[in-house]
Amino acid sequence: MTKSVFEFGTNGLPPPQSDGRLDAPAFHRNHEAIWQAIAAFLPEKSGAVLEIGSGTGQHAVTYARRSPQLTWWPSDMTPSHLASIEAWRAASGLANLRAPQHIDLMEPDWRWSGDAAADDTLAAVLCFNVIHISPWRVAQNLFAGAARILGDGGHLLLYGPYKRDGAHTAPSNAEFDASLRARNPEWGVRDIADVTGLAQSNGMTLAKIIEMPANNLVLAFERH
Repeated sequence: MTKSVFEFGTNGLPPPQSDGRLDAPAFHRNHEAIWQAIAAFLPEKSGAVLEIGSGTGQHAVTYARRSPQLTWWPSDMTPSHLASIEAWRAASGLANLRAPQHIDLMEPDWRWSGDAAADDTLAAVLCFNVIHISPWRVAQNLFAGAARILGDGGHLLLYGPYKRDGAHTAPSNAEFDASLRARNPEWGVRDIADVTGLAQSNGMTLAKIIEMPANNLVLAFERH
């Protein structure tokens, strides 16, 4: 099992509410921009969405509320995050938001425990701000698993900072990369070419790159 760099409720972030709900400052900065980027890749009718590394659970609650036709399945590997996701889910009262499940991408044979019924086909896998704060094998296992559980035409949607052709897109990303590698040499901002190579080796193609605020990107991969 690996541990992410940041555990919400520590590192100076706000403590949890009495019911376990955590509040991530980044959520308030990025959730609207992320939604505008990913909404076009989500089905307008029925389907399921799996989020890996849901953190506090705030993104899952917000997006589930905006897409009642979809069933949202949040997940994480950190106990305090799982408790927060469940607390946010309970407070929301949303019928289309499922209980969080434990998924550790360090496990090569990780599984999604959702219902793959015909009316609940897994349409997308979301993974925000994960692969740069974990070893490269996490990215490898993410793509292999997504290819395993997504149907044809399904999407893997990643959000975070990335390098282009070996170069950082901003000085702040270079500084962030250095700080990550100082904590653990297996962590770091990934290059789009390397991530795209993983996709291709797992039967997926890069469908779109979407520029985001604060020098981040959304990478949309499609399974064929």
